[in-house]
Amino acid sequence: MLTGKQKRHLRALGHNLKPLIQIGKKEIEAALIAEANAALDGHELIKVKLLENCMLDKHEASELLSEACKADVAQILGKTFLLYRSATPPVILFPKSSVFQKTS
Repeated sequence: MLTGKQKRHLRALGHNLKPLIQIGKKEIEAALIAEANAALDGHELIKVKLLENCMLDKHEASELLSEACKADVAQILGKTFLLYRSATPPVILFPKSSVFQKTS
């Protein structure tokens, strides 16, 4: 599960990405899941686009594909969404969160 700051970082990284996966009339099937898994293995963060002829809702499609690929949804915006799955070793490094402590 991603935190809000991690999602924000991933959204910034995913802004300029082109969609690697497109979901159309055939919707989510084994070939599409295999393609998404291969893309996640190579990129960690991918953009998925729903085509006009897709019968699934964007939230339903993102949930189904993320569960099938064991990935996290970083963003849903319009007809596109971002999927993230950490690789070993991770390529995308999250910024360290600064913790301010009150001194007495």
